[in-house]
Formats: sequence, structure tokens, C-alpha cells
Amino acid sequence: MARLIRNKQGKPYTLLTRFCNSPSFLLTHAYANASKRSLQTLAYEEIQANPNKPYTHTALILHGLLGSARNWRSFSRSLASSLSNSPTYEWRMVAVDLRNHGKSAEIEGFDPPHDMVNAAKDLGNLISSKNWGSPDVVIGHSMGGKVALQFAESCGNGDYGENVKVPKQLWVLDSVPGEVTTENSDGEVEKVLQTLQSLPSTIPSRKWLVNHMLELGFSKSLSEWIGTNLKKSGKEETWAFNLEGAVQMFQSYREMSYWPLLEHPPKGLEIAIVRAEKSDRWDTDVISRLERLASQEGDGSTGKTSVHVLPDSGHWVHVDNPKGLLEIVTPKLKSLTS
Repeated sequence: MARLIRNKQGKPYTLLTRFCNSPSFLLTHAYANASKRSLQTLAYEEIQANPNKPYTHTALILHGLLGSARNWRSFSRSLASSLSNSPTYEWRMVAVDLRNHGKSAEIEGFDPPHDMVNAAKDLGNLISSKNWGSPDVVIGHSMGGKVALQFAESCGNGDYGENVKVPKQLWVLDSVPGEVTTENSDGEVEKVLQTLQSLPSTIPSRKWLVNHMLELGFSKSLSEWIGTNLKKSGKEETWAFNLEGAVQMFQSYREMSYWPLLEHPPKGLEIAIVRAEKSDRWDTDVISRLERLASQEGDGSTGKTSVHVLPDSGHWVHVDNPKGLLEIVTPKLKSLTS
């Protein structure tokens, strides 16, 4: 499925949403079944500022827990537009639905365990199956930030084969790179997941859900955002994600630590950590540790880690201050083409 989108200036964007029902995928799937293996490819959307121009660079965009590619569609368009003033280079944004989320939740065959390792491996499988070559940049928000870190680590270990190499830049947006303990969490995510698990699989209506969440003490903005994750199922609504799989992914997100990767990034990789100024997910010890890493002078044998603060923003960086986020990210991506 493909459709053309225009921005406020009338400039066209290409938005291609592709699922795994193409002939090439069906052949791959048939072969996989024959060999007792299942290789599934994630649902995704492609966005380019200039639809008739072949792309030269690719950025993967990864959403957070209970999110989807569509949450990042607007930011992806803006980023593609901000990078489109070069006559030589054309950026493609690939916004991915991670396993158990968005359109990927409708695809069978993403075998457990539902953890960061397998979520990152799904990206490697997608890239290999499409013969895309390695992405130049991977941008991940919240849980997607840890999927991005795992992807880079696995690429560095050669887990996806020679054709999927370490990206040049990795952007981790308001995602703490170490373990997330209960002491360092306000418990809101856990409360949301527990609430959703207590609900029936089908919901009477979005209005009913929002009101129910409000009655339980959740904020209006959070309650309405949860409501956007519903989809029609006959006369009722059901979740647009696989809840139990998402819960397992959240547990893995909390348990995984990528400090060793930040301390010794693969050569040629910059890991850029973006901390939202008003986010409540960062303690002083973590901030100090990141700042020490960013200030270290390397000898060129490894990559580097940088730290950026996004002003006037809480955890939802692409909603709270998308302009500020663009101002941080865009120059760095442009540097890859200079």
C-alpha cells in the first residue's frame, strides 16, 4: 500500500506501508517452514521528502512501549524534510512496528522470548530480507532506545552476518541505558500494564476506556493516549498490540544494561543520548556517569558517546518539543553527508 502525503508547503512525501504479504516474503516464509525455521519481517513505513529521488541514506525509527510507527510519522516527515535540501543526498526514514506492536502484532511467527535481543534481531532479519544494506542511523525512543542499543551491540558482534554492519549513529531518546530498578521508577508504567491486564480483551468503546483510566487516577493525557491504542473489532474495540508480549518486552527492557557498550562503542559509531530536561527517569548518578563518558578523549580505536539535553520536554520528546529535537538531531545527520 502506498499513498502520497504533502506537508504545509505542498511538498510531497512518500509513505509506503509494507507488510509481509509480498511474493518475496511468501517465498521466504515457505522456505522457512520447509527448513523448520520461521523468519518474519516487521511491518514498517517508509518516508522520503522527495518520492522520485532514490535514497542514499537510511534512518530506522523505533517507538517505545505500547507505541507504534505511526506515533513517529510526523517527526519522521519533519526530519526527512529538514535533510532534503541537498541535490546529492536523499534520506529515507523507516519507522518500524516492533514485535507485539502496531501492524507487527498482527503477524504470527515472532517466537518468544519477547526480549531486547529478539526485538533487535527482528531488525536484522528485516534488513537482510529486503536486501537494504545497513542503516546509517538508528533512532529509538524509550524502550526502542534499548532495542537500538542491542542492535548496535549485536551488529558489532557480527550476529546478523557481514551485510548488516554497525550504524554510524545511534540515537537513544530519553531511555536510561542501564538497569531500571523499582527504586529508580515511579511505577506508573507498571500500574498501566497491570490495569490493562485486568481489563477484558475487548473494550466497549474508547470513551469507556478513557473514563475508566481517569477513574483509576491516571492523567487525562495518558488515558487518552492509551485510548489511541485501540482498534475496531466488530462493534467493540481491541488492543492494537499484543499485551502479554509487550509486558515481557518491558521486563527485558528493565533488566538489560548497555553501559559496557557506551564505555566501548564499536569503532565508527557515535551513541548519542538525549535526556529530556523535565523527564523523571534520570537520577544524578546516571547523569554524571554519562557526562564522564561524553567528556573522555578517545584514541580512535573505538566509537564515542555524546550527551544532549532536550529543553522544555518530558519523556514524550517528539510531542513535547519536536522542534528542539530536530535541532539536535538534524546537524548530526547532515554531518554524515558532508
